[in-house]
Amino acid sequence: MENYWHSVNLDITKCNGCTNCLKRCPTEAIRLRNGKAEIINERCIDCGECIRVCPYHAKRALTDELSDMKKYKYNIALVSIPIYGQFHLSKKINKIFNSFYDLGFDEVYDVAKAADYLSIALKDRLENKEKEGPLISTLCPAIIRLIQIRFPSLIDRIIKLETPMEIAARFAKKEAMEKTGIPIDEIGTFYITECPAKITSIKNPVGIKKSYVDRAISIESVYSKILKIYPDVEIRKQVQNSSSVGIGWAKANGQSFSIKAKNYLAVDGVENVIEVLEGMELGKLNDVDFFEGYACVNGCIGGPLTMENSFIAKARIRRISEEIGEKQFEAIDRERAIEKINAEMEDWVDEIKPKNVMKLDSDIRVAINKMDMIEQIYKQLPGIDCGTCGAPSCRALAEDIVRGEASIDDCIIRKGQEGKK
Repeated sequence: MENYWHSVNLDITKCNGCTNCLKRCPTEAIRLRNGKAEIINERCIDCGECIRVCPYHAKRALTDELSDMKKYKYNIALVSIPIYGQFHLSKKINKIFNSFYDLGFDEVYDVAKAADYLSIALKDRLENKEKEGPLISTLCPAIIRLIQIRFPSLIDRIIKLETPMEIAARFAKKEAMEKTGIPIDEIGTFYITECPAKITSIKNPVGIKKSYVDRAISIESVYSKILKIYPDVEIRKQVQNSSSVGIGWAKANGQSFSIKAKNYLAVDGVENVIEVLEGMELGKLNDVDFFEGYACVNGCIGGPLTMENSFIAKARIRRISEEIGEKQFEAIDRERAIEKINAEMEDWVDEIKPKNVMKLDSDIRVAINKMDMIEQIYKQLPGIDCGTCGAPSCRALAEDIVRGEASIDDCIIRKGQEGKK
């Protein structure tokens, strides 16, 4: 049986049995049982919506700690692109990067630099695409898992390109090996993450056997530490070495802008993405060449493990991008960049497979009968989707009943109506 590991974790002692997470989960992965939330692991895509909306902080992401650096001889901080928008503009971004040395890291890598290289490779992929319709970006792992669960017919549209996080880890580890002579398994790469889905993609990567990223530390956990040490941080090197092109990947539309795409669609917010993917399945978007979808509003800068409001962060990134410009990007050798990225894609050998967690039965005839049963049960329910039964909707309850995971008596409204007869 497939092992479903997830970053999103429930602290049942803090759960108050409200229905906030139940109603917001895009894959209906949450149920209320005995007054407490339960996460259906197979359906969870680690988008972090439940973390964002839980007023009792019962949901959290399983992240690593700075103390985990003790497990490696040499440690590298992979500073994620959303960090650019987290601090007030009075705080110099290169000094923010250098603060990670003071936190104990031996090396610091600007992930946006990997996005610069990926922008060139992505443009090359789109210019040489063979099929009609959009290629789908792999940047948001929550959206990739959403496609695996709800839109498996679109899997063949997923572009085979790794994320800036993964490419940065590969570049950084190989550079560290050449510089220090330390074996690769003794070099720890720590991604400073904005979202739980990135953590899950480290533990359970898609398309590759093993990620080059070893650990993930949330932005929110280092934010206050950086603010505290910032005044005394000394500049050891020019760590920030990316262009406005790579920095733009932090926000929705950034990838398309980086390749100067014309026929593209950039959608943020998981509910909006679902609506667009439904249209894509129906063939309504065949005039689009590229699709970038984000579970979070405004893209990665809206991740649930960030600190700053995503709209403020977006404005800051725009200002920083204008200041930095595209000079670094224009200096990159295009052919060398494509060659370098393609070399890192050689171990993408695993086929991306659907996760048939919503499949009613392997026997098509049995599945059809169960679908009929769901419709019959659904007609007996009030159809108001109140969530008091513990399922996110009346249809979800009907499905749970057919699966043997719930009873029609769980519907309090229906029981009350019958009691009045």
